[in-house]
Amino acid sequence: MNPINEVIQNCPKNNKLTHPNIQKDIVNAAACETTNAIIKDLDNGFFSVLVDESRDTSIKEQMAVVLRYVDKKGNVTERFLGIVHVTDTTALSLKVAIESLFSKHGLSLSRLRGQGYDGASNMQGEFNGLKALILRENKSAYYVHCFAHQLQLTLVAVAKNHNVIAEFFCLVAKLINIVGGSCKRRDALRDAQFVEIEKALDMGELKSGQGLNQETNLKRAGDTRWGSHYGTIINLILMFSASVQVLEIILEDGTSYEQKGDARSTLKLIISFEFAFALHLMKNILGVTNELSIALQKKNQNIVNAITLVNMSKKRLQMMRDNGWESLLAEVLLFCDKHDIPILNMDEIFVVGGRLRRQTPQITNLHHFRVELFYTVIDMQLQELNNRFSEANTELLLCMACLNPSNLFCAFDKQKLIRLAELYPSDFSESDLMALDIQLQNYIVDLQSNDMFLELNGIDELARKMVETEKDVTYPLVYLLVKLVLTLPVATATVERSFSAMKYIKNLLRNRMGDQWMNDCLVTYIESDVFDSIDNEAIMQRYQAMKTRRRIL
Repeated sequence: MNPINEVIQNCPKNNKLTHPNIQKDIVNAAACETTNAIIKDLDNGFFSVLVDESRDTSIKEQMAVVLRYVDKKGNVTERFLGIVHVTDTTALSLKVAIESLFSKHGLSLSRLRGQGYDGASNMQGEFNGLKALILRENKSAYYVHCFAHQLQLTLVAVAKNHNVIAEFFCLVAKLINIVGGSCKRRDALRDAQFVEIEKALDMGELKSGQGLNQETNLKRAGDTRWGSHYGTIINLILMFSASVQVLEIILEDGTSYEQKGDARSTLKLIISFEFAFALHLMKNILGVTNELSIALQKKNQNIVNAITLVNMSKKRLQMMRDNGWESLLAEVLLFCDKHDIPILNMDEIFVVGGRLRRQTPQITNLHHFRVELFYTVIDMQLQELNNRFSEANTELLLCMACLNPSNLFCAFDKQKLIRLAELYPSDFSESDLMALDIQLQNYIVDLQSNDMFLELNGIDELARKMVETEKDVTYPLVYLLVKLVLTLPVATATVERSFSAMKYIKNLLRNRMGDQWMNDCLVTYIESDVFDSIDNEAIMQRYQAMKTRRRIL
């Protein structure tokens, strides 16, 4: 018999600790020890704060707070600090709630070196937003607009400001609503897709294997869900034949003239060359930005590398504009041929809805699709990227880029790095700036001649290597600059993930869960790796010290 089971069966059964209040105390003790371990790892260092708000299942506004810092090994770390119920979402109320949470855990706004929020006015307002209120107390708490959120805004701007693309996304949304409007239609969609996959496997167009050809479905894209537009387009391309079949079924068996009319009009519009062209154009454009979105959401992403990734995406879009027309057209023609969509003659006059354009110069189909769609949409995307990611041109970012160790520290500029230190007056005194000048000269000569630093590709790698080789001790002021750069936030993805966790913890069946109880569950759930590293004895001692108990663990 298992010795643990034997002890349980033979115990007096009078101290089971199953009462809800006791369970909450135990989880609270575990959460406190987990948070204390995070604060200990921070070690009174500099940190940034990432904040966002969301409603829980009981319609209570919750504010999640995440800390970003560089640990003792030089690793960029983002840790969930807690979630706070806020009855008022004004900037001042949010600031008071953050200060209260910081005070509870022994943190100070004076150690704050970065702020990361989304674009809400109560967060980033220029005069009375949370950003401005904190900057009044701490000039070094630089604000960075969430990069992933800005990237999503570029897509939304293009989707709303170009007539053809706006109509395309509206049509996609309507198609998804129709084919997914009931369980019966979803079953028909899955069955049709299953038949298509079987045909493709028989013809050798698809390979079989573990994890391949999984069941997919169509989901409506959302303006606030990062990457959702790209996923919707990919699934629609894969399930295009199945979607057409479901529309044809509704056209034949619909229970009302309204259903049949919607199916007929939608079917007519999606089986067109223009829809197929817009589908593949947006697939290629969003394929570039989706890779960027995924990279920006990594916890250890740093702002200098993020700017590099944004610039790389701009170059890829420019390359697509310069050299991607022929391949895109070939891809669209292949898709049209596969799905029996009429192919237009590119040399014929372009017509809108079956009619020639009036009061405007007549143009060919080639001009419409290549100039008015292909070039224009890519140019709009590039323009939005330039407008949204204006941080790349700020003095702070230009100075930070000089720490990049790529290509034998080719970006190194001593004067800009000294200027970077001057932007943090509370961390670098006049004497520190003079010492930094000498350290930078020694630092660059030392590291450029050190084989261990020759193949570094990012500031995060530089920080880890400096700690590993104890260069952080040799050049403490330079390492402080590195830490300050890495501390600046890039995206609020970690905060968004905490809201996803909140939906698991506080669901419809547990919608009366108290705020403290939910916070304790979230801390241990989200920071499970920290929680697992804590000795059970520490948790039991904290639990025992909460109040006088009849029995001692």
